Amino acid sequence: MAAERTANWEKSIQRNPHPDFKQVEASRPPFDSTTTFHYTQTPDPNWTFGSGANSTASPDATNKKHIPIDPYAPDRPVGFNYKLLISAVVPRPIAFLSTRSADGSVTNLAPFSYFQLIGHDPPLFIIGFTSPLEASRAKDSLRLLHERGECVINIISESFIEAANATSINAPLGVSEWDVSGLTPLYDCETVGCARVKEAVFSIEGKLESVREFESRATPGKVTATLAVVEGTRFWAREDAVNEERNILDPAVLRPISRLGGITYGRVTEGLELPRPDFEKDLGGVEGAKKLERKHMPN
Repeated sequence: MAAERTANWEKSIQRNPHPDFKQVEASRPPFDSTTTFHYTQTPDPNWTFGSGANSTASPDATNKKHIPIDPYAPDRPVGFNYKLLISAVVPRPIAFLSTRSADGSVTNLAPFSYFQLIGHDPPLFIIGFTSPLEASRAKDSLRLLHERGECVINIISESFIEAANATSINAPLGVSEWDVSGLTPLYDCETVGCARVKEAVFSIEGKLESVREFESRATPGKVTATLAVVEGTRFWAREDAVNEERNILDPAVLRPISRLGGITYGRVTEGLELPRPDFEKDLGGVEGAKKLERKHMPN
């Protein structure tokens, strides 16, 4: 049932804009595996406090009007909100979630981009599922996470993006996404009974801290979203990616993949550094702030 609902949802939102994706892909330049992560200057190294947008802003951007969009407008399909938000709230990290049934007989592996780190002491992560907890309607990963109370969150790298994407297939519960992807499960976790992905540069063992369901606004009385809070209990970092103090991961080795809108993923090939400013040292304290004061409130 869950697999069938997923298939119907995909048809309704038309996430894939290409009638023949492979033909479109063949017209594009090949993946550049020689590109390495590197740092650049900021867009405007001479930017100063109070300067506003930098030099990369479109010259006529200030003349463009914004359009208000009511997410609950009577003639607006719910799927429109989904497509709009996943194309706007980007890039999103992906939780490549490994789960397992309480008796160990069923495993699941799937990517979720409604995912984020929300705290470090304790290490806390949130994962959003577009389904209720009810067993007959829950997404397979949510069902197993709730049943067993634990999981492994793996971070997706460029080296296995195709395999990770393959696990988003609408397979019924009991069909192994591990087999579909060809990725390697390792049952050597120290605090959970789920497998971590061997190919992942970084993985997090996690225990379910809490769950909360949310009711639809478009269809009152129907639960359409569930938030899971997971506490990290053990980290796994590949030895060539982590520093000696085990507190920084090298992005050039991790080569993380993020989620954009539609069927688009994003690479991280460039970074820029900006120190966090100090109020007294860099801005000049209260006196410096007063020099920048402008009237922001409408009359």
